[in-house]
Amino acid sequence: MVRFAALITASLAGATWAAAETIDVKYYGKLDLAPFACTDVTRSSFINRACYDKSKQFMVVQLRSIYYPYCELPSTTFETFLAAPSMGQYYNANIKGSGSNGPFDCRTHRAPTY
Repeated sequence: MVRFAALITASLAGATWAAAETIDVKYYGKLDLAPFACTDVTRSSFINRACYDKSKQFMVVQLRSIYYPYCELPSTTFETFLAAPSMGQYYNANIKGSGSNGPFDCRTHRAPTY
């Protein structure tokens, strides 16, 4: 009963489950998902979830069980990624890049702070 009351209170306050979730991101560290819009992915064999903070152009994508960060990623790229007929092919061709200097690799692009 207490858990149900907490759920109702959180719902009425406008909170989401992402707002109460902290994840571990490879190459980045702990990250609170409160400012992110997250999408669970069920139509890909290796992409499980994608979370995006539009104000900072920052995406984290869960590949199997590991979250990876992508920096300075435009919202149109994120939207196209979610709508792609094959999210895996789009990810590999347009987001992941090659080597440590991919098009949105946070090790070579400005990483936001939270």
